[in-house]
Amino acid sequence: MDPKKWNIPLTYEPKIPAVIAGTCMQTIRTGRKFNEGDLIRFYTWQGRPYWSKRTTITEYASISMTFPIGIYPWGIESGKNAGEWYLWNNCDLLAEKDGIVPPTGETLRDVLIAKNGKIPAEGIDAQIVRWSP
Repeated sequence: MDPKKWNIPLTYEPKIPAVIAGTCMQTIRTGRKFNEGDLIRFYTWQGRPYWSKRTTITEYASISMTFPIGIYPWGIESGKNAGEWYLWNNCDLLAEKDGIVPPTGETLRDVLIAKNGKIPAEGIDAQIVRWSP
């Protein structure tokens, strides 16, 4: 079976140059639709999202890892190891790998809220997705 090809928007401005340069190869996305071996590439909007032209900023890369997580108001729960929880102040390394500026768990939380809306008490299913060139 051929790998699925994903075209994904990047709207967090500080992350875009790092993704283009290949120094950031991780994204956190809501849902659980990505699989290892799928192909992923990124685009930006030239103006208002969904109302303007898209510009592809990377070539396709192979997804090398997907890791299920739950995003909660208090932090992140590992989807592979239920009960393994990380409060936002313990998510600095995750924020750094995700190109968050400054690379703190609290800033990561704020970016996730800005991009996806308020985090409900029951949490949101999500994935950490990493790729390799």
